[in-house]
Amino acid sequence: MTDRRATALIVLLLLALPCAILYSVSSGVLNIPLPVSLQALGHFFALPVAAVDPQQQMVLQAIRWPRTLMAALVGACLAMCGAAMQGLFRNALADPSLIGVSSGASLGASIAIVLGSTVLAGASELLGANSAVLTTYLVAIMAFAGGFIATIFVYRLGTSGGATSVATMLLAGIAITAVAGAISNIFSFIADDLALRRISLWRMGSLDGANWQQLTMALSLIGLVLIALPRYSRELNALLLGESEAGHLGIDVQRVKLQIIAWTALGVGVAVSVSGVIGFVGLIVPHLVRLLIGPDHRRLLPASALMGASLLVVSDTIARTVMAPVEIPIGIVTALLGAPFFISLLLQQRQKLALL
Repeated sequence: MTDRRATALIVLLLLALPCAILYSVSSGVLNIPLPVSLQALGHFFALPVAAVDPQQQMVLQAIRWPRTLMAALVGACLAMCGAAMQGLFRNALADPSLIGVSSGASLGASIAIVLGSTVLAGASELLGANSAVLTTYLVAIMAFAGGFIATIFVYRLGTSGGATSVATMLLAGIAITAVAGAISNIFSFIADDLALRRISLWRMGSLDGANWQQLTMALSLIGLVLIALPRYSRELNALLLGESEAGHLGIDVQRVKLQIIAWTALGVGVAVSVSGVIGFVGLIVPHLVRLLIGPDHRRLLPASALMGASLLVVSDTIARTVMAPVEIPIGIVTALLGAPFFISLLLQQRQKLALL
């Protein structure tokens, strides 16, 4: 029964994701018919399709298609990484931010935004490039570097005598998050008004800067994560029984923990670097999928990726259209969707404790 339900859910999500993507690229300040959206994509790949209005072609090709596909990619990555973290920590309330990626990325982005305009002013003249473009790429690079360095610190603090304690890693993640947040706030304090606004918007999450070049880069790295993590389904299933039991089943627990953390740090680091901090996707999606089809990671990981992709595409569509032409940061939309669900989880946990 569970297998049949899992198959049905995955098939449903496989159908829902393209529908969400097509609706998203057709919706906005400029409403574009669905056939025209498909024709514009065909033009981009030099397919023999009918001509498209130049304005619609520009909007679709330069803005909506890369942005919508980026939303799907980032949502899939955050949700799958969240499912892996919940399996590793054996806690349904865990999410990728526990290993310090988000806070480290936020610190890296803050440094790049505050110092980037000054550092890149001369570089843009030498290279003949737009300083705003260089700053955007510097923010992405620094965000990724900050997230990865924070993860290394958390892992090293949680490792002693060649063994990694999940509980110690959790505490280390809280400490690194606090330190990174404090330093990031210092940069916010010394920033001018323009830089402070950019930092605030970046922390709320946004996909408005997505382009084909960024999408290609993100796909090349996140694609590896989306392929690699499902290969650990058997190990994650074994870890649900406990580390000792997993070891008795022939699982190299220490190696598996290190590799899952590394893949998660890579995926979330890249996702956050191109989209800013987007909360709750890595928390609510895996938990909801687990409630629907059970804890088997062979189905949980791909189903979470598909649902996360659909959720973020829908959230981005809402962010672009609900107050058009003003755009709401996507992190606000996911928080409004995720916070009530998170509260319901806490209430369920409290009821379970009361029954014990």
